[in-house]
Amino acid sequence: MIRLMRKAGITSPMLYTAGFASIGLSVASWWTSRNVEKRGVARADRWGIFVGQWAPTFFALGNAMQMEEHLGETHPSEKVEKLKAQAREKMPVG
Repeated sequence: MIRLMRKAGITSPMLYTAGFASIGLSVASWWTSRNVEKRGVARADRWGIFVGQWAPTFFALGNAMQMEEHLGETHPSEKVEKLKAQAREKMPVG
């Protein structure tokens, strides 16, 4: 799925932006439902929670896309080992 999204031109910054936008949209939908529709706080809370659940999905997809962008399709095991070696150099253990 991530490869298909990448081929479609979707990038990790787009997905991170969608995550932050969904947080704002969650607050906006809660406020609008609470103050404009006049159907009560319970309905407003449900709308805010419903839209708020999108943010973690977008952030997770952004992380997966970022990994895909860095590792790509060519020799992922070699790139993974290179990233591990770089991480060990930055944070030596023992």
